[in-house]
Amino acid sequence: MNKIVVFIFISLFISCKNKIESISPEKGQISESIYASGVIKSKNQYQSFVNVNGIINKIFIKEGEMVKKGTPILSIYNETQKYNKDNALLAADLAALSSNQGKLNDAQLSIELAKKSMQSDSTLYYKYKNLWDNNQIGTLADLEHRKLAYENSKNAYSSAQIRFADLKKTLNFNANQSKKNLQISNKLESDFILKSEVDGMVYRLFKNEGEIISPQTPIAVIGSSNQFILEMQIDEKDIIKVRKNQKVIITMDSYDGKTFEAKITKISPYMNEKSKTFLVEAEFVIQPEVLYPNITFEANIILNIKNNVILIPRNYLVQDSIVYDKNGEKIIVKTGLKDYRKVEITSGLSENDAITLPKK
Repeated sequence: MNKIVVFIFISLFISCKNKIESISPEKGQISESIYASGVIKSKNQYQSFVNVNGIINKIFIKEGEMVKKGTPILSIYNETQKYNKDNALLAADLAALSSNQGKLNDAQLSIELAKKSMQSDSTLYYKYKNLWDNNQIGTLADLEHRKLAYENSKNAYSSAQIRFADLKKTLNFNANQSKKNLQISNKLESDFILKSEVDGMVYRLFKNEGEIISPQTPIAVIGSSNQFILEMQIDEKDIIKVRKNQKVIITMDSYDGKTFEAKITKISPYMNEKSKTFLVEAEFVIQPEVLYPNITFEANIILNIKNNVILIPRNYLVQDSIVYDKNGEKIIVKTGLKDYRKVEITSGLSENDAITLPKK
């Protein structure tokens, strides 16, 4: 009797051991997607830099503060620039036409005196000439003397006119040049006031008052306070599949367990040679209520979606074209879309078939 019980137990054990679990394909939805990760940036976000060297004299804003385009961020003190500005102001005042009107008046007076002298000498010369021509009254020497005096005064008048024109030209040039130099100095002085380039929020300030800064030193991070974009790097092998307006499913550690929908808005046409990736931007369809720059996210860019298709788990598929039935026999299949868990079977299986995991 005991032998019979033992025999039955062994038979049942062998039977259970030889039994192979099987599943049947199911109909459902599957999507093809490209995985990417990235960081959130505020719209129009940028790092601000100064154009000159110097010491931070005054910081006008605080982190978290809202600013408008053109709002001063900080002022820079540079002693050399201060002296240059003072010199430019003095030079502009000195060269102004109003400051040199006296010189022009003197030159104009010289013209008038030279003209009167010329007119007087002209009258005497022609008087002597008429007398000489008609009656030969006087001497030829007197006539030559009057002629020479007239020519000298005529040349003096012409020279006075030329000197006046040259003086006016020089004064105009100096005045204009001084104005330009003052404008340049004012422009350089404006470089010593760093201003915001956009409307938005000051997310970060990197420096404090009294610190030395240069054009290579980042000063602040500023960007939109309520509009954000998603920046991700897409591998070169996937970039040709990406198109504008494609749907993107977003997950973030900051919103654990939630998913958000976004759409592709920009595809950079230039590949990063080091990482072999392209920068792609997306925007939320419905933006989360609270976001901050540099929050990380994971994304699935949806390339294709199929509904009501035959699906099997990916681990049941061998070499992309083989599955095994419940008897361990090979079945050749054709596949369609795949994700990280499932694969679409386009031919070779139906919902009524049973398949098993491949033997290891």
